[in-house]
Amino acid sequence: MADLSNWAFPPEMQPKPEEARFDLEAALDSMVLLRADVPEDAFTAGILGTERIGNGVVIRDDGLVLTIGYLITEATTIWLNTNKGTAVPGHPLAYDQPTGFGLVQPLGRLGAPALARGTAASSRVGDDVVVAGHGGRKHALKAKLIAKREFAGYWEYVLDEALFTAPAHPHWSGAALLGGEGRLLGIGSLMVQEELGGRTVQGNMIVPIDLLEPIFEDMVKLGRAKRPSRPWLGLYATEVKGHVVVSGLAGGGPAERTGVQVGDIVIEVAGGRVSGLADLFRKIWSIGTAGVEVPLTLVREGTVSRVRVSSTDRQNLLKKPALH
Repeated sequence: MADLSNWAFPPEMQPKPEEARFDLEAALDSMVLLRADVPEDAFTAGILGTERIGNGVVIRDDGLVLTIGYLITEATTIWLNTNKGTAVPGHPLAYDQPTGFGLVQPLGRLGAPALARGTAASSRVGDDVVVAGHGGRKHALKAKLIAKREFAGYWEYVLDEALFTAPAHPHWSGAALLGGEGRLLGIGSLMVQEELGGRTVQGNMIVPIDLLEPIFEDMVKLGRAKRPSRPWLGLYATEVKGHVVVSGLAGGGPAERTGVQVGDIVIEVAGGRVSGLADLFRKIWSIGTAGVEVPLTLVREGTVSRVRVSSTDRQNLLKKPALH
């Protein structure tokens, strides 16, 4: 795996303790380095790889770590490293696909302080924030909250309101977004391009911490949120010139088995016109729970066709964590 320790932001890009309204060192010491190994035959191995590395943040006094879920999905081995040099194994306790959050329970004492959770709802575009990874101040970045808006991901993922920051943190996976009071506002998910002041800048998409609170206890106790499973088609899509186009298919997934092809334009779901990527997924989810048949109207090389895709629960395709 790559070594993420041998680099640093320039001093002028790092937050300064004297400028912070909170204990900056303690907040940064809540961050851990997370390394996960996934079997080669795992469902997500082909897309996300078998060796994953990113960040997590301690959110409870017993060491419970919050991270971005794709780092730990189907993981069989997890190691957590603190800024003080402690290394302990971890158990992938929970993953929630609708939000993207993951929880890891350390199987030993981390000795890292827990970071208090805030609310992204209280943040404002233009606020000064810190995007922090494991490694202390050299891996912490002074940034701005530049947008709060809907986000749709090609992998059947929609957030009603995601957070966007700039400049971009190069090791964003599982990084912590800290507000002005030093509280956790969100968890890093992606690197994105955003429009800012008439120019395109690199930034990060952050999953708001507010989405964790309603599902937190269920994730801890059950390993997933106690809500009906959404219908999953294994259909990756993107927007091209005002159309929603199939850009990829999960191998052996419901859409591929039904005959959907890359390049198909999706114009309707259950007779309702599709107006964009987020609208496509919301229309699919509105039909019912996992297992429901989803009627799609497609255009392929100028020809309109209609198919009915038997959806499934994506969680059933994933390898389940086990304690040894």
